[in-house]
Amino acid sequence: AFFWLVSLLLASLIWFISVHLSDREDAKLQYGLLIFGAAVSVLLQEAFRFAYFKLLKKADEGLATISEDGRSPISLRQMAYVSGLSFGIISGVFSVINILADSIGPGIVGIHGDSPYYFITSAFLTMALVLLHTFWGVIFFDACEKRRYWCLGLVVASHLLTSGLTFLNPWYEASLVPIFIITLCTGLWAFFTAGGSFRNILKCLSCKQEDDSRVMMYSALQVPFED
Repeated sequence: AFFWLVSLLLASLIWFISVHLSDREDAKLQYGLLIFGAAVSVLLQEAFRFAYFKLLKKADEGLATISEDGRSPISLRQMAYVSGLSFGIISGVFSVINILADSIGPGIVGIHGDSPYYFITSAFLTMALVLLHTFWGVIFFDACEKRRYWCLGLVVASHLLTSGLTFLNPWYEASLVPIFIITLCTGLWAFFTAGGSFRNILKCLSCKQEDDSRVMMYSALQVPFED
């Protein structure tokens, strides 16, 4: 989360300086600078994700040297999941803060012709971003470990695309639907990257069904003995 905050600080400084050096009266230029700031923020987030990966690799080597069996107690997949989740949570918190500040009031959403679905769509968008950062973390770390540069490129490209789609708001159908499609596809990609398979899903479901049947059988056997 700290690494994400540092990337946000740097992106904000770049955008702040570019705005003050440009013509503030030119609305089209300011909108372009806003898009530029969003793209810089995405690139800095991914750069700091890579820096965090390198830091964790160094820490992992240190933990392996002091362990009894010569292995690190934390796997790379665990670190990737925790890193992505922390990126997602802090990103979601910052996305929601301004929205909650606007919701304090006074006023009613949509009273001036704006969309009345602003808050609900913002909540869904924040949820998608938290999940996406988690999935991106798993894929990114695996790609860095195995030197799959095309995977790194796809992660950065999907992050840029997701950020760019938010500029279509308040046309929420054109932004939310593609973002959730990206989230679903990225989630499946992260699942298989982490070692998952359809066979494991079937095993999990079969084990759950067996456990449920055992619980039902146990409950049925207990019924005659109840007072």
